[in-house]
Amino acid sequence: MAFFYKYLFYFCRINLFMEKLKKRWGLTSNFQVLLIIIVFSINGTFAAWIARPATNFIGLDAETTSPWLFWPVRILLVFAIYQITLPLVGFCFGQYNFFWNFTKKMLSRIGFKRFFRENN
Repeated sequence: MAFFYKYLFYFCRINLFMEKLKKRWGLTSNFQVLLIIIVFSINGTFAAWIARPATNFIGLDAETTSPWLFWPVRILLVFAIYQITLPLVGFCFGQYNFFWNFTKKMLSRIGFKRFFRENN
């Protein structure tokens, strides 16, 4: 019986978490939350995967380049690739508007606000 209560507790916590995400992100269903979480995970993996050939393309290799140069460049590449591909992967899952607004908000917070001004 303890097994049942343990998983009931986890289910209630997950449901509460989903409700908080729906309210914060302005979503209407748990399925949308699930799609958005899937897009974040796929895109993060994709950006890290693409960064390897991108660093090789610009001539940086982990074995021959100083870690003080290689890793900051690699992290910046992952970030750039992530921001570019996030709306594209979101589009594939039918959540383009959410991810376009998310990307604009993220880039505005780091100083690219002037590129996303809304015309009144």
